[in-house]
Amino acid sequence: MTKSEHQPVHVIGGGLAGSEAAWQIAAARVPVVLHEMRPVRGTDAHQTDRLAELVCSNSFRSDDAAYNAVGLLHEEMRQCGSLIMSAGDANKVPAGSALAVDRDRFADMVTERLDAHPLVTIERTEVDGLPPIDWDNVVLATGPLTSPALAAAIRSLTDEDSLAFFDAIAPIVYTESIDFDVAWYQSRYDKVGPGGTGKDYINCPLDEAQYNAFLDALLAADTAEFKDWEKDTPYFEGCLPIEVMVARGRETLRFGPMKPVGLTNPHTGGRAHAVVQLRQDNALATLYNMVGFQTKLKHGAQKEVLRLIPGLEDAQFARLGGIHRNTFINSPKLLDGTLRLRAQPRLRFAGQITGVEGYVESAAIGLLAGRFAAADRLGTAFAAPPPTTALGALLNHISGGAHAETFQPMNINFGLLPPPPKNERGRLPKGRDRKAVQSARALTDLDAWLGTKAAAE
Repeated sequence: MTKSEHQPVHVIGGGLAGSEAAWQIAAARVPVVLHEMRPVRGTDAHQTDRLAELVCSNSFRSDDAAYNAVGLLHEEMRQCGSLIMSAGDANKVPAGSALAVDRDRFADMVTERLDAHPLVTIERTEVDGLPPIDWDNVVLATGPLTSPALAAAIRSLTDEDSLAFFDAIAPIVYTESIDFDVAWYQSRYDKVGPGGTGKDYINCPLDEAQYNAFLDALLAADTAEFKDWEKDTPYFEGCLPIEVMVARGRETLRFGPMKPVGLTNPHTGGRAHAVVQLRQDNALATLYNMVGFQTKLKHGAQKEVLRLIPGLEDAQFARLGGIHRNTFINSPKLLDGTLRLRAQPRLRFAGQITGVEGYVESAAIGLLAGRFAAADRLGTAFAAPPPTTALGALLNHISGGAHAETFQPMNINFGLLPPPPKNERGRLPKGRDRKAVQSARALTDLDAWLGTKAAAE
């Protein structure tokens, strides 16, 4: 059988997970149809029709493969030929120790590479219910903004209410509108990251009085009203709006997105009481986003409150913050070890809808779903990556490692990986040593897994 004689795999959703899944399927020489409803039908968060559009932050977070779990996941995905990581690396912008990207160039590259692939067909149509029954191999990667019709169909099929949480979007500021008589460039602890210099963030300092005035204004500002069906939806703890953080205590922001540690104000020679950091959002460095400043304030209130921050008094905004509802399924209850829906195994899930949180985590599950789907189409065996790897740990968490009764969205973290072996004194390594051992073991085990897979093929 030649590669052209295979029936296509259908991937629904052209976000990070769907784009990665389609790429992995095509890389296995299996044709794939990628269905993306934009621009035929828009969403509450997307602004373009490009594939893999980043709607919140432009950061893939830490790129440190030795001591950070998401950095380890980055490296594992690179080793697996990830399209998302390739496009991210090609379009990185300075961001300290993080991997941040020019969001427009990143999405352009993903779109262009998929569009140019001879085995990928992109269809701009909405799948407004369960896929047709003759689609015998489907990856559902519709993300946190699954269309209502498809979400209702999934609920009906599983007899399981979708869980939900809110995800908020941080504002983006035009660099030229920032006052550098007040602000300055510096990465925390002067740390140099991918493509960076140690001066990758813009920092806006607040003294104690300014900090308190900012909090008072934030607490008094008007916020967007929730619809009745949204009011009981919980926030994801890793992406709380700033006004929700402030309501938990006046020092919360100083120990969160406004922490001043590792930063020295060159205008005063000292450390500020609190600092707002902005991270480069495009390659031209004309746009910077406010790190950790996701918000549900009304747009008029946002401008008034954010312009109280020293250095941002005359800020002009390319985008103001917003909020949208995310949905995800109870994966440990509903999915098997290859991400197939137990109630209808022709359907496989990928991305944030499975209950992983974060750009890279979503793409990672897309990578695995694509490989599982391609193997099914080819009639070959595909062993899951070892649980000692970041990829395997994420898969294990959503396919049975977590308790279905308490399942919540999860970022990759070292706690999902098995403990490292004991040292020569019979003790478990701790702290950074523990992370280094887990990372080294993960990459060794991934290399062996990829070698075994290549030999089998």
